[in-house]
Amino acid sequence: MLTTKRKPVTVGEMLVEEFMGPMSLTQAALAEAMGVPRKHVNELCNDRRAVTAPTALILARVFGNSPDFWLNTQRRTDLWEATNDPRERARIDRARPLTSAA
Repeated sequence: MLTTKRKPVTVGEMLVEEFMGPMSLTQAALAEAMGVPRKHVNELCNDRRAVTAPTALILARVFGNSPDFWLNTQRRTDLWEATNDPRERARIDRARPLTSAA
């Protein structure tokens, strides 16, 4: 795994900067296109909600890209946060590889 100190772009940043901004989409308009409450879109835009498989499928349909794009963006953020959070890092460091298959 490539490690870096620089936090990856979040789903919210990607959504706002690369999709909604250039398309002049409001949160309300995106929520309507997605068929979800505006609060759902607001939470995505503000990184208070993670992208799930169903949400990735909806975003892919709305923007004409792949669900993998959205899930991979979320996955990169989740891995970076787990790696850089001291509490999670301590839990990860306590794990020991198995020496042989049982």
